Amino acid sequence: MKLLLIEDNATMQTTLRRSFERRGMQVLGCEDGARALALWQASLPDAVLLDLSLPGVDGLEVLSQARAAGLSTPVIVLTARGTVGDRILGLNTGADDYMPKPFDLDELEARVRALVRRSGNADQAARGPVWCGMHVEKDSGAVYFDGRPMELAPRELALLQALLGKPGHAIAKERLFELVFPGESQVQPEAIEVVAYRLRKKIAHTGAQLVTLRGLGYLLKATA
Repeated sequence: MKLLLIEDNATMQTTLRRSFERRGMQVLGCEDGARALALWQASLPDAVLLDLSLPGVDGLEVLSQARAAGLSTPVIVLTARGTVGDRILGLNTGADDYMPKPFDLDELEARVRALVRRSGNADQAARGPVWCGMHVEKDSGAVYFDGRPMELAPRELALLQALLGKPGHAIAKERLFELVFPGESQVQPEAIEVVAYRLRKKIAHTGAQLVTLRGLGYLLKATA
């Protein structure tokens, strides 16, 4: 499990880092609100522990920007601001949990693990099976590799979606043509070969290979 700890108090950050690392977690530290969002986006942690009183940019603003950027990582706010109004403000901004300082480290760990479990179950429900690091997000249809959306043209995306539905199994060229060029009777059947050629290059880094089976169609297979 990878945690991002956004905390400007050096003593608190050291204590939490050592505690969580002893419990088998990887901890990335950040003490500056102005740098926090960029580190969050780059590291893709499993959970974020966020202090509200940060230099540069306030913790609530960091949280607001992260949610606006589409980052859905579970967040536990850690702060000395313990009033009901502060808790409500934090939760309304996008926090998943709130722990006023001082807090018990065992309870904090339990809350982190519970949030990550719930998040993992929600993520699995929102996506299809993962194969060679790729999965199709059910709601949007986008294909992700290692958690990041792949940059594909619409026809490349349609072809990859179809192949990821049955990895390791051949799909007839005619069927793929219908899915990639729906209702486009003026397009020549050979056009699917051009799309396959382009897609083959774009997935070369994933550990998957697009294979042409003459007379049968195409399939995806793992290269390792």
